[in-house]
Amino acid sequence: MNYKEFGFILFVVHYKESIQFYRDVLKLPVRHVQADLTTFDLPHGYLMVEKGGTYANADEKRRHQNPTVIRFDVENVEDAVAELEAAGFSFLNKRLKFDWGTIAVFTDPDGHRIELGQLTNKSGAKKASTYWETPSL
Repeated sequence: MNYKEFGFILFVVHYKESIQFYRDVLKLPVRHVQADLTTFDLPHGYLMVEKGGTYANADEKRRHQNPTVIRFDVENVEDAVAELEAAGFSFLNKRLKFDWGTIAVFTDPDGHRIELGQLTNKSGAKKASTYWETPSL
C-alpha cells in the first residue's frame, strides 16, 4: 500500500480551548479550519481536532476514557519543558526517566494525555536504519 501521510483525529468537548491549546501553546501550524474541526500540520501527517468528544476532564483522563497517548518526540525534553513553562504552561510530570528514554507529561483542555519524548536506542519507536534491520513478528 502506498501511504501518503499519517492522520490522528482527536474528538474534544472543549473545542475552542483545544484549538487555542494546539495552535497557541504547542505552536502547531493550522492546515484547515471548518465549523466543527480544525486540522494541524505535523511532521509526516496531521492532527485533526473535532467536536464530539466525551469525558471532558480538567485532570488527565483514565485509560478507559481515552486509551491513547499523543507523544511529540523532541531533541531535548528539558529544553522543551523550559520553553513551555516560560509561556506559563504547567506539567503533570516534567521528567520521567526510563531505559528507553525520558518523557514529560501534560494534558490538553479535555484531559487527553500528551507526552514530550526524548528517546534512546532502546525505544520501541526507534527506526531501523535499513529494511534488513526491521525485526520480524
